[in-house]
Amino acid sequence: MDHQGLFVLLVVAGYLLGAVPFGVVVSKAMGLPDPRTVGSKNVGFTNVLRVSGKKAGILTLIGDMGKGWMMGFAATQLLQDEWTILLVALAPILGHLCSIFLGFTGGKGVATALGSVLGVAPLIGFILLCAWLGAVALWRYSSGGALTAFAIFPLVAVLIHPTVEFVLFSVIVSSLIVMKHRGNIERLWKGEESKIGQRKT
Repeated sequence: MDHQGLFVLLVVAGYLLGAVPFGVVVSKAMGLPDPRTVGSKNVGFTNVLRVSGKKAGILTLIGDMGKGWMMGFAATQLLQDEWTILLVALAPILGHLCSIFLGFTGGKGVATALGSVLGVAPLIGFILLCAWLGAVALWRYSSGGALTAFAIFPLVAVLIHPTVEFVLFSVIVSSLIVMKHRGNIERLWKGEESKIGQRKT
């Protein structure tokens, strides 16, 4: 297979893998409520953790982060051009945000984006992961942690990996994450955002 064919195959595979809603898969496999019908009705880690408990939440986090990491890492091993590597890393994020299996809706992309960054730039991914966990530990807002991590992503990219391709990738990913958190930003501003550990019915 030529380079272009491999690139197209990886992008399609990345989108389809990213589109798998692990929050729904895990919940159904464990006989738990469909996260689309309870709590915030989001398929991601935070809602699953809140409504179904730690085990389901952690499995969802591993699945969502793992699909991003898998495609990012595979791209670095199989492709040479940075543009193509980063487009493959972007594919599972887009799949998670606009899943073909959920009528082109999806989660907010935080875990999958962290996984993708870890796959293509482990040091930067580790910094973002620490920023996310640190902010969550400090404020107990999952959305606050996500917004903190991806707010600093472009700056970290400029400092550590200052190529045009990677900085643009960081801006695109961060913008997608912020746009998906518009409601959370409004609730944080009003003091109405739910904290980690609070359950919703």
